[in-house]
Amino acid sequence: MRGEAYLTRTAQYELVYSKGSSRVSDLVVMKALPNGLTLSRYGFSVSRRVGKAVVRNRVKRLLREILRLTPLRPGWDIIFIARPLAASASYANLEKSVKGLLSRARLLTEKYEEVSLRTN
Repeated sequence: MRGEAYLTRTAQYELVYSKGSSRVSDLVVMKALPNGLTLSRYGFSVSRRVGKAVVRNRVKRLLREILRLTPLRPGWDIIFIARPLAASASYANLEKSVKGLLSRARLLTEKYEEVSLRTN
């Protein structure tokens, strides 16, 4: 699962950027595009506007962990673009933002959505 779950090539990113649909929150922008595969892949874009290397790497680590624990529907390429406010966001706030975007795009698995609807 390690290498398969990530977008790795520039062409993959460019395709999602150009043809993918966008969802926006105050911390993260999400672009998603169907990929026709049996798994969902994701990538991250954290620019220098977010902060220096230590801060950018922290944001990527947090996003990676959030997605590791979140069950996604198969068949999508997803890019998460961190906004400058993400640098000072807590894990809980970042998680809420990411899961909100995934939920609005209907990319969470059905079991996860049912559980989250019952708890809210």
